[in-house]
Amino acid sequence: MFQKILVANRGEIAVRIIEAAHELGISTVAIFSEADRGALHTRLADEAYCIGPASPQQSYLKIAAVMSVAEVSRADAIHPGYGFLAEDPHFVEVCEASKIAFIGPRYETMRKAGDKLRAKEIARAAGVPVVPGSGALRSEADLQKAVEQIGFPLLLKASAGGGGRGMRIVSDASELLEKFRAAQREAEAAFGDPTLYIERYLSGARHVEVQIVADQYGNIVHWGERECSIQRRYQKLIEESPSPALSAPMRQALCEAAVRVARALEYHNVGTVEFLVAGDEFYFIEINARIQVEHPLSEMRVGKNLIKEQIRLAAGEPLGYSQDDIQLGGHAIECRINAEDPTKNFAPSTGVVKIKALPGGQGVRLDTALYDGLPITPYYDSLVAKVIVHGQTRHEAILKMINALKRFEIEGVQTTRDLCLEIISSAEFMAGEVDTQFLERKLAKNL
Repeated sequence: MFQKILVANRGEIAVRIIEAAHELGISTVAIFSEADRGALHTRLADEAYCIGPASPQQSYLKIAAVMSVAEVSRADAIHPGYGFLAEDPHFVEVCEASKIAFIGPRYETMRKAGDKLRAKEIARAAGVPVVPGSGALRSEADLQKAVEQIGFPLLLKASAGGGGRGMRIVSDASELLEKFRAAQREAEAAFGDPTLYIERYLSGARHVEVQIVADQYGNIVHWGERECSIQRRYQKLIEESPSPALSAPMRQALCEAAVRVARALEYHNVGTVEFLVAGDEFYFIEINARIQVEHPLSEMRVGKNLIKEQIRLAAGEPLGYSQDDIQLGGHAIECRINAEDPTKNFAPSTGVVKIKALPGGQGVRLDTALYDGLPITPYYDSLVAKVIVHGQTRHEAILKMINALKRFEIEGVQTTRDLCLEIISSAEFMAGEVDTQFLERKLAKNL
């Protein structure tokens, strides 16, 4: 087992990793930018080092700075969390060359998973259906040929990216070239690669993902699926597990397909296989080779700690259990509380946090790095807390979430709390009648 882990992240996920490591008896090293001096994760870790100015490019994304701290602190492993360097194959390559364990997939797996076109080819070869689409589009001539085959509406996507960057829905030919060029610019800026591809846009589809866990010895299990259809600008806002839309046979088929994709990739550690579900059909879209923001849903239903699983597996331990040993119990819901103003197109909100009340109680979990007086800056992701609840039934979980959100009260910044409460209380959510365009339609009605 590792002796010391460097946590290459910030915020609530850094806190989670530090706590999980300490539960395993492992020392931790925090890194922080000047803007995060005094942040909660720096106080919880055994050691903390400043690695640069507020800008992520000069701090959390600066591989040389991260590796320098790893060397100085004598860390023998690095956990990247999510975001920042978590899915950067070059960072994994540097860790492997430096003989420092990367707590996540191997370099080759990360490289294949990060190339979304290649990942689709691997899924298709494994017998898993994929959304009809094109190959790499490097020119407007390539685009026109692909559109003739696929038609409208369609979705432009960045081959090297994720998180909604480089994505555009195109309804007809009049907006095609403008959105193609804009998506190329965004992909180039975000990932250093302007390559795009297109997929048929599936109206009314749901976004459902499967949590996989795999060791180095070919053992792979799934921890069930998560419904992630409620999104704004391709960023998830509310998730739940299990999905209220899947029949038992479809759930089994979806989870088995996820395991097949993972096996085809020779996947190791934890990851998420993502699908679109349209009617009675499902289609592979991508694999996220990291821990997900919404991973607590699976933890609540399984009763295990996914961060600790990551650490164990990266240290070379076998999985130690089979699919039959996984018991998925009850229903879990997560709401992301972001420092954003939904009335202003989710514009980031900055300020100093004053905590008035926070939720708690049986089956209620709050993952956060909040503290009274915390400055919310414009430099990083807007997530400030995750409220997670678990109930024996979906109805019970919904009622718990309503109560938990009412008890979440902070001042100093605008948040998505009220919007989450409105959605959770709505007749559509209660009935499980949501898709990836649900939030867009709801906000349009409120205008």
